[in-house]
Amino acid sequence: MDLTEKKLAGEQVFNGGFIKVQRDSVALPDGSPAWREYIRHPGAVAVLALSDDGKLLLERQFRYPLARTFLEIPAGKIDPQEAPLATAKRELLEETGYRAANWFYLGKAYPCIGYSDEVIHYYLATALTAGERQLDEGEFLEVLTVPLAEVMTMTLDGRICDSKSLVGLHWLAAWQRGELRCEAL
Repeated sequence: MDLTEKKLAGEQVFNGGFIKVQRDSVALPDGSPAWREYIRHPGAVAVLALSDDGKLLLERQFRYPLARTFLEIPAGKIDPQEAPLATAKRELLEETGYRAANWFYLGKAYPCIGYSDEVIHYYLATALTAGERQLDEGEFLEVLTVPLAEVMTMTLDGRICDSKSLVGLHWLAAWQRGELRCEAL
């Protein structure tokens, strides 16, 4: 069964700089018309930064849409013309002050398939070296180093509850069990 919806026409209805909102008219699989509104996103990366002693770097930051702080893995949006790995290295350094000697690509996920084209690329960073953070203007966050076993408990008791971090931690656990193979970059 072909479930493809075919775009008939479209227009950008909002351009906020960071995100754009698109409204398209489409033909459904049975030929009937419908509207689709969705967010155009530049893409993002998420980094699972694992220290030699088994601790993971987490960030605690306030997320305005939900009016609360969250514990998350380091992440950030991909700048125009920037490769995802370069973004991952930049974000890790800017937000945490750490550099990594080893990088592995874990995979990609689409966090909001019903209303956004956002893709997040996940990286594992090891052999970490601490340095100075270089936060963007207007960026406020706290960096924590937490034993990985405790981080996994945090996913079960709700202290870590954002989807990007949950997906990344799922893949990290699979990598540690030898179920996910990743080549060094």
